[in-house]
Amino acid sequence: MNPKVAIVLPAYNAEKTLRKTIEDIPGGCADYVIVVDDRSSDATVSLARDLRLDVHVHEKNRGYGANQKTCYGKALATDADIVVMLHPDYQYDPRLIPGFVHFVQAGVCDVMLGSRIRTRKEALDGGMPMWRYINNRLLTLLENLVLGQNLGDFHSGFRVYRREVLETIPYGENSDDFVFDSQVLAQCVYFGFKLGDAPIPVRYFEEASSINLPRSIRYGLGTVAVVLKFLLARMKIFRSKEFRRIDAAKRQ
Repeated sequence: MNPKVAIVLPAYNAEKTLRKTIEDIPGGCADYVIVVDDRSSDATVSLARDLRLDVHVHEKNRGYGANQKTCYGKALATDADIVVMLHPDYQYDPRLIPGFVHFVQAGVCDVMLGSRIRTRKEALDGGMPMWRYINNRLLTLLENLVLGQNLGDFHSGFRVYRREVLETIPYGENSDDFVFDSQVLAQCVYFGFKLGDAPIPVRYFEEASSINLPRSIRYGLGTVAVVLKFLLARMKIFRSKEFRRIDAAKRQ
């Protein structure tokens, strides 16, 4: 029996790339396609409605992490067995969704990530700025060492989750900012879920979303803090709210 799949797209000013992203999603691979708009200033919402997607709009801009919280809440409100989180900026190739879903469906992994960094040359030729490449490599090395993983890219915007993962981890306790992504993966490891990844083409271009250097530095420092909190929780010294189970009724 094929699993039911929900694709969630956390959108912010994605008018120029949303249509291309949706058009590249293979037909029949998703039962639900959900767009959550974080109060865009462009025509993202009207375009998403024209594309007949399931659209939800924040009343005010709440941040990238808050957008994902709404995305997962809407996905879990359906009967989807697998949830795909895909950035709608066309940086990640939607044509690969069925293959990534199959890893989760087969029970090989509970979470699958699209890794943009197969080789340094490929990443840089794909338009990834050198400073971003170095930042990604250092943070991914740290996270692999501390979390006991062997992933190529901890900071991917293409992720596939088994439903149970999102029902278990307390993602509602996480930041509303970009460090949300790092918190989620640390939570997945802490609660015993299996992580995996596979290569995905690198596509950096003007319309693709990207945080600037100062915000990237803040994100890096936030990720280091997440790793330290994970260590404290694993060593049973101190367990912060991100690593405590909560009732499903309390989820945002």
